[in-house]
Amino acid sequence: MRILLTGMTGQVGGALLGPLQSIGAVIPVRRADFDLSDPPSLPGKLDRIAPDLIVNPAAYTAVDRAEDDCELAEEVNTRAPERMAIWAAEDAVPLVHFSTDYVFSGTGERPWGEDDPAEPLSVYGASKLGGEVAIRAAKGPHLIVRISWVYAARGTNFLRTIVRLAREKKDLRVVSDQVGAPTPARVIADSVATIIGRHAAGLPEVFARSGGLVHLACTGETSWHGFATAIVKGLKVRGVELTAERIVPILSADYPTKVRRPHNSRFDQTRLRQMFGITPPHWSDALCAELDELAREGG
Repeated sequence: MRILLTGMTGQVGGALLGPLQSIGAVIPVRRADFDLSDPPSLPGKLDRIAPDLIVNPAAYTAVDRAEDDCELAEEVNTRAPERMAIWAAEDAVPLVHFSTDYVFSGTGERPWGEDDPAEPLSVYGASKLGGEVAIRAAKGPHLIVRISWVYAARGTNFLRTIVRLAREKKDLRVVSDQVGAPTPARVIADSVATIIGRHAAGLPEVFARSGGLVHLACTGETSWHGFATAIVKGLKVRGVELTAERIVPILSADYPTKVRRPHNSRFDQTRLRQMFGITPPHWSDALCAELDELAREGG
C-alpha cells in the first residue's frame, strides 16, 4: 500500500509516520512538494504520486490568526481537502482526513456525538467544517477523524507552554471553565494506524459503515487548569526543577482571545469503540508517557 502522508512538520503528521510505515510504503510530503495553499496544483501531484491511501492531517491551525487570514484558512482547510477528495473519489482511493472539536459551538456539558449539529464559533472552525462538507460531497471512500486538545512532548503546544512558564513564574493563571480530554499525538496516530491496519483490505466498506466520521480523543475529562496542574505536579514528581508554586484557576473571560474557545470539547466515542474496537487511554495515563519523555530529556 502506497500511503501519501501530509503534515509531516505537525504533531499528528509527525507521529503518524512510524505507525504507518508498519502498514505500507509511506510517501511523506512537505509543503514545498504538496502545497495545500495551492489547491489547483494538488490533482496533478496526486496523479504523479498515485497513492493507494491518502492520510491528511495537514491544516491551517492558527485559530486567532485565521480571523484575519480567512482566505488562506479556507484554501488549506476547505479547498485543498475538496480537491484531494474529488481526486480520491474518481480513483476510488480511501482518504483519511482530520478535523476538530471547533466545528461545534462548545455549549452544554453533554459529549458531542458525530451526528450532532455543527455550529462553529470561528473562521478556523468554519473552514474545517467546510472541508468535512466538501469531502462528503465528493462521495469517495473517506474517514473524517475529529480530534481535540492535541499535544506532544515535542513541538509547540499547551504542554510545552506550561513547562516553559512553570520554569519562569511562581504563579500560573490557567482557564478552568473549558473542558475536554488532552490527547497526545501518538495516541491519535496509533489509533488511526490500527484502524487502517486492521481493515487495510476493505477500507471503503468499513469507512462507509462508520458513516465516514468518528471522534477520537483520550477518555476522561479535565479543564485546562486541571491539565496544567497535572503537568506541573507530574514533572516535579519526576525530579524536574520548576519555579511554579501555584496554578490559579481563572475564567475564560479573564483571559480574552480574539476567538471564543469552546467551553465543552467532550467527545462521545461510542462509534470509535463499536465500529473500530478502539478505546483510547485515560488522559492522565496518556500524559504520564509524555512526561516520562520530557523528564528523560531534562524537562
